[in-house]
Amino acid sequence: MRPTTRALVAKSFALASLCVGLLAHADEPFSLTSATFKDGTPLAKRSAGNDKSNPNCVGENISPPLQWKNPPAETKSYALWLVDQEGRRGLGVVHWVAYGIPATVTGFAAGEVSNASDKYVGGKSTMGKSTYFGPCPPPNSGAHHYVFTLVATDLEPTALPAGLTRDELLMKLDGHAKGASSLVALFRHP
Repeated sequence: MRPTTRALVAKSFALASLCVGLLAHADEPFSLTSATFKDGTPLAKRSAGNDKSNPNCVGENISPPLQWKNPPAETKSYALWLVDQEGRRGLGVVHWVAYGIPATVTGFAAGEVSNASDKYVGGKSTMGKSTYFGPCPPPNSGAHHYVFTLVATDLEPTALPAGLTRDELLMKLDGHAKGASSLVALFRHP
């Protein structure tokens, strides 16, 4: 092979590799992850609730870190909530509702959403709270599934008022959701 042909082949291979890499990235799904637990694995005790009046709350209420990537096109904001599917004997417990998260935000650090923040609009949990409130399952109830659900929306971050319940938020998001990703954490009373 002549040197110029070899150089052209090398450049073509490099360009093809770059295109394949870009296409592979474009095909990656919208995803929600945490640095402290994998999907379907236990949540750390420190992330459990800390209500001293409730003996089922045995943690420090430090929200786990959450990160997301590859949002759908036209995403302007995100909504995020946490639900205990087995809570209240199967009726579910909404532990956190947040929305109006700007599209420029790609995650929250550990403990960041345990308090009010200008990075999200606080909704209303089953307990009436606008910030993260960790798991407090009763003893001998087995492992509960805590589902973090992140929805990408075409709504401006300031479009919705504070204090919406999850059900109210779902109605407001109808027709505005662009995609979603979930992450499941397990927790049982120690």
